[in-house]
Amino acid sequence: MSGAASHAAAVGPPLSAGAPAALEARGVVHRYGAVTALDGVDLHVPAGGSVALVGESGSGKTTLLRCFNRMVEPEQGRITIEGDDVRRHPVAALRRRIGYVPQDGGLLPHWRVQRNVELVPRLARDRDGAAAAAAALALVGLPVDTHGARFPHELSGGQRQRVALARAIAARPPVILLDEPFGALDAISRADLQDVFATVRAATGVTTLLVTHDLAEAARLCDELVVMRAGRVEQRGRLAELRAAPATAYVAELLARALASAERLRGDG
Repeated sequence: MSGAASHAAAVGPPLSAGAPAALEARGVVHRYGAVTALDGVDLHVPAGGSVALVGESGSGKTTLLRCFNRMVEPEQGRITIEGDDVRRHPVAALRRRIGYVPQDGGLLPHWRVQRNVELVPRLARDRDGAAAAAAALALVGLPVDTHGARFPHELSGGQRQRVALARAIAARPPVILLDEPFGALDAISRADLQDVFATVRAATGVTTLLVTHDLAEAARLCDELVVMRAGRVEQRGRLAELRAAPATAYVAELLARALASAERLRGDG
């Protein structure tokens, strides 16, 4: 068996390969100078599904995520949202139909919370933008009556990320992209935000693509994990399946390190 064939066999089909794709990447290649960030990546996320991209720094996770909202324009391959090629649309129009939560939240510091959350509905000329913002804030546990008039600097880090999540869902997009949204938070705030994320997903049925270094977080919040290394997909599946049958030595090592880290944390507690 050739190296390429061996790799394809190790990767296997996604759990949801038969379902219609809300997000899909086919043969995506991207380089930063001499560094290949994505090396022929395929990805399929079904409508209503939640997939986590996991792996070490430099594995290509964030680059792949950003191809979907055209923050990165890949050199080769095809990126689609609900079957529609993202290159067919102006960038601004595309991003209005996709929720996005970066690690730092990306809130406008000179705008109050409610106006931050109203941003996309306003751009989409939604006459009920204020109501949409209020509903989104209520869903993430920040009632507009108590938090809508505050500025971002008046909130805790966890509250700011709740606002960022509310902004991402306010216009009721079919898809949300999340790039390490909980990575900068303390353990308690992180656990709280994970609960909020699960609540949002259950309430809206939105398709989500999450980048995270935390395998436990990925397993808790997502249907499927996609392990990336050096711009390629090593394996995909549920965490239990990856543990039972790691496809490559790298996947086995990654899982072993995650387990050892979790055990250390339990010992410290």
